[in-house]
Amino acid sequence: MRMLIRMTPTTDLLELLSRAAKLAADTGVDNEAFMAAAWSAVLDAHPGMREALADKELRKQLRAWRKQGLIGQA
Repeated sequence: MRMLIRMTPTTDLLELLSRAAKLAADTGVDNEAFMAAAWSAVLDAHPGMREALADKELRKQLRAWRKQGLIGQA
């Protein structure tokens, strides 16, 4: 018996992602290359996200350096 699944934008997206992953696997695309391309597409689809993540990482690194006494506080 086949279950009826209500299609929503989320289920549509998950179905497309599943099909893309299967196609990548079936055609021998490297897993890392597929994941990098998928992540890049996510960042491209969200303007400002790449910069926000870079800023967050920079603040994290600065906190670590301050904790280690490598830089002072302003």
